[in-house]
Order: sequence, then C-alpha cells, then structure tokens
Amino acid sequence: MRSHKKACYNQLLQRNIFLMKSWPSGRSGRRSYSFLFLLLVAAVSQACVAGASLGPRNTVELSASNSRHAVAWFAPQIAGDEALLSPWRKSVGPPLLPSPSIDGDAHDALSIVSWNTAVGEADIVRFARTQVDRRRPLVMLLQEVYRSGAVVPSHLDRDSAFAGRLGGDGGGRDDREIEAVGRLLDLQVYYVPSMRNGGERSKEDRGNAILSNLSLTDLQAIELPFERQRRVAIAATVNGHTSSGEPWQLRVVSAHLDNMGTAKRAWIGSEYGRARQARGLAALLRGDQPTILAGDFNTWFGYSDRAYVETAREFPETRVTDRRATFRGLLRLDHVFYRLPSEWRLDVHRADSRFGSDHYPLVGALQLH
Repeated sequence: MRSHKKACYNQLLQRNIFLMKSWPSGRSGRRSYSFLFLLLVAAVSQACVAGASLGPRNTVELSASNSRHAVAWFAPQIAGDEALLSPWRKSVGPPLLPSPSIDGDAHDALSIVSWNTAVGEADIVRFARTQVDRRRPLVMLLQEVYRSGAVVPSHLDRDSAFAGRLGGDGGGRDDREIEAVGRLLDLQVYYVPSMRNGGERSKEDRGNAILSNLSLTDLQAIELPFERQRRVAIAATVNGHTSSGEPWQLRVVSAHLDNMGTAKRAWIGSEYGRARQARGLAALLRGDQPTILAGDFNTWFGYSDRAYVETAREFPETRVTDRRATFRGLLRLDHVFYRLPSEWRLDVHRADSRFGSDHYPLVGALQLH
C-alpha cells in the first residue's frame, strides 16, 4: 500500500511540473495555476485512496457473459460498475455484424488505420479512397462512428442513460453513417454502440467499429470499467496466408477511453479513471497472439499519461516513430500498440489532414514477413 501511495504522489509531483512548465506567467496565470493545482491534489488524493483499496479483480479482471448477437461479451467484475452500465445498455441498439466473407488471395502486407471520426464529421470514404493503398487488404479501427435507423430504440425507459448529441444536426451526412460507409467502400463492418447519441428524440447511437475487406471472426465486445460514460472496446480476428503459403492470424482491437472523469475526480483526475480502463483492457488482451490495439486513449498528458504507460507495459514491442499530436495538432490522444512476431514489421505515421474530424488518422503499413 505504501508503494502504491508513493507512486500516486510521484504522479502528483510530475503533473505539478507539467503545469508549471506549460502554464502562462503573470498574475492571472498564477491564479488559474493555483486553482488547477488544488484540483490536482484533490483528484490524486482521491485516486490514491481508491487505488489502495482495489484488488486485482477490481482493477484488471473482466469476465465473459453469454454470447449475444454472435458476439462474446465481457464486462467488469465489479458490482458497482454493473449497476452503472445497465441504464446505458437500454438506450442503444444491437451490434452491427459483418456478413460472411471469404478471401482466398495471398497477402504479404496490410494497411491499418486508427481514427476518431467525430460522429459523422470525418469523410471516411474520401480518406480511404485517396490516402490508403487499396492494393493491400485494409483494416480500419474507428472510434466515434454512428449508426442510425429503426434498430436504435425509439423510446427510453425512465432509468435509461444517454450521452449528449455529437456530430452536429443529424450526426453528419447520410453517407457517413457507418453502415453506409461500409457499403460505399465495399468493406465488412463490425460495430458495437457504446452510448445513445442524444436523448429520446435521437435515432442514433455511437461507438467503435472495425471495417475490413478481410473476414472478421471471433468477435468480442468489451465493456470497460465505468467512469463517466459507457465505453465498449471491440475486437476481431483477421487471417490469411502469405505469398509463400505461410498462414497468419492477427487480432485487431478498437478502443476509446473516457476523456473526462466524474466530479469527484475533477478535470485532471480523469487520468486515473482512464488508467483503470486501460488496465482492464490490456489484461484481457494478454497472451502471445499477434495483436494490434489502437484507438483514442484520451491521453491528455501524452506519452506520460498513465493510460498510455499502463497499456505500453503490456505491449512492450510498440515503437513510435511519428510522435506528432493527433487532436487538432495540440495533444497526442491517439495511439497504436502492438504485439507481433519478430519477422513482422509495422510502420505507423500520422496523416497530414484530418479530413473533417478533430483527430488526425494514424496510418500503418504492416509487413507480414
């Protein structure tokens, strides 16, 4: 317990240094810095106490439930989280599942994309048609996509929970709804909503998606430990063989962690909630299977953010060569982690345009031999 508290307060010192270096000088700057520092002390102190009382089950363990909609579901083994997640589940539709697809061609390389698409603001179709080498199979790991239509519940129970609307009036153009995107690009779509996009009048939900022109199998939906909103990471497997006849298999995961915490953790304390979500997800993905985990981790403190550190610990092979900011050119919120065979190589760079989103896409080329 002492070591845990020491680690927490070391984080307090590091965050204090971060604020001191980045905050503007002058009287008003000093006042706002002092206010934020007090919030930071309160948030970190609360996180240290909470963290010290948590056991391994609460922090990292997720358990499978009965399959629904041909998807293996996982949820936190924490009674408090279960009670908080239940009202959010009631206001969304079922997952959108890929149709059966068989690709018998040989492939020595894949194109991998991770992107927060801002609920219809991003032009996914134009990006895919102009920025990705479609001679290679494509796997897109997307966050903040939306789905609309009759499958979204038309009425909400009194205890249902939902998020405020994002993406402008109507969530964007019709051809940016995720099922339409899949049709236009001729890609398989696996989509799981995390939350309803607006109140009872809304006909939309939003969440994560995996799009590919390879078959998507072994589908999983992973409800993360609850912080402020329901977050569901999704996973699938793609496989094939190389030109030399060697079979290969790759697990791909799209995730989106909370960007803010609850009031008791204040603004800066959201880092500790994200770290809890990151630990749960990374623990579930342990093993020796080749895996790419990508998404919007909302790492407000970049590569020193605890969510990044917790995840990178489970994916030590990850190397970052393009460290540019991904959110409006200001913050590095988006990341690609991987665990791959030694003979594989993954090169990831940030695109030069946001294509309408508030996030830049991360684009990777994966060589399979």
